[in-house]
Amino acid sequence: MVSVVLAGGGTAGHTSPLIATAERIVERDPSGTVVAVGTARGLETDVVPAAGLRLELIPPVPLPRRVSLELFAVPWRLAASVRQARRLLKREGAQVAVGFGGYVSLPVYLAAKSMGVPVVIHEQNLLPGLANRVAARFASVVAVSFPDTPLAHARYLGLPVRRSIAELDVAARRSAARRSFGLDPDRATLLVSGGSQGAQSINAATDGARAAILAAGIQILHVLGPKNVTDAHVPITDPAGGAAYVPVGYVAAMEDAYAAADLMVGRAGAGTVMETATVGLPVIFVPFPHGNGEQARNAEFLVQGGAGIRIDNADFDAERMTAEVLALFDNPQALPAMRAATRDLVPADAAGELADLVLQAAERG
Repeated sequence: MVSVVLAGGGTAGHTSPLIATAERIVERDPSGTVVAVGTARGLETDVVPAAGLRLELIPPVPLPRRVSLELFAVPWRLAASVRQARRLLKREGAQVAVGFGGYVSLPVYLAAKSMGVPVVIHEQNLLPGLANRVAARFASVVAVSFPDTPLAHARYLGLPVRRSIAELDVAARRSAARRSFGLDPDRATLLVSGGSQGAQSINAATDGARAAILAAGIQILHVLGPKNVTDAHVPITDPAGGAAYVPVGYVAAMEDAYAAADLMVGRAGAGTVMETATVGLPVIFVPFPHGNGEQARNAEFLVQGGAGIRIDNADFDAERMTAEVLALFDNPQALPAMRAATRDLVPADAAGELADLVLQAAERG
């Protein structure tokens, strides 16, 4: 009977692989204890309990990008969070700590190291974050989503995705998925999503391109992000052709959105990249323009493999979106070819492999 503590939060990029891995651990050891650690600020407060996992909260320790008074407070904040993490690990009798990066993972990594608890990390991005760069120096297992991730002792597994995505039968689920969103089950469908928090530039381009896309007979499922829904975002039906625009703030079961879509427009976070590749959904990637450029690199293998198209955020507006979307739908060979190109580009069951490595690390102690 194993006791596992998993840390990761903030965005779906951290919580989704955490949940997927926890699912497999529970399948392999139903009598064990699995606890997730997050912060009160992140998406995990909703999605982790919804997945049936117990969630414990500790304070996040964000690292300011500039020299400021906040930077000088980091050591004290980190020490306090490490103390809380130590208490949690001790109370749970943790045999292994698993982290997926982000602000909440570093205190858990450091607490586990100080207690002699094995550490397993998974880095979802091609360019690793600070917490995982630190932990890779002492972790028992360093698992990565991309084969070229620059971490010491990295083991390429792919990105853990939930079984509902890993085993999604798009053809069998498509009609029901479209109906669940109020869409026509037999009409060409575009999915637009900027990730769990949404993307203002993609939302703005969609607002401008909507009329032309609907007029072409293509219905749109637009996932705006919970904070981006306004009074202007209401369902619309094109009066001439009947194609519908359906805006939603958030989709908990993204497998339904993927099954409904023939094409997606979205960011290039690791979760989006690997999940869409897993289910075979063609994507127009518009990478997040800030940070260290990891999103553009995340999608590169799909773009080079013919499974996706990349457009820089600065070049993406309503006119460009309209042209790219209509060109793909107008060419009867384009989308099937992109869908076929995703085959064999990603490992089959990263979540199951990572769960096995976690249990092995716990057994070795």
